[in-house]
Amino acid sequence: MSTAEPAWHKSSYSRADSNCVEIAEGTTTAIRDTQNRQAGHLSFPASEWKAFLTEVRAENL
Repeated sequence: MSTAEPAWHKSSYSRADSNCVEIAEGTTTAIRDTQNRQAGHLSFPASEWKAFLTEVRAENL
């Protein structure tokens, strides 16, 4: 059984010609480098990704 390719997207703050990270969100959040996509990605439970973003937005990190 094969799994579907995640729906990757860059931040709306990123310019089209800039290098940054891409995110694929779901029950697991995956993160990869746009310059090095073939190297794979990091995965986190969605709840952990949400907690991380909450802390970043609160300027705690």
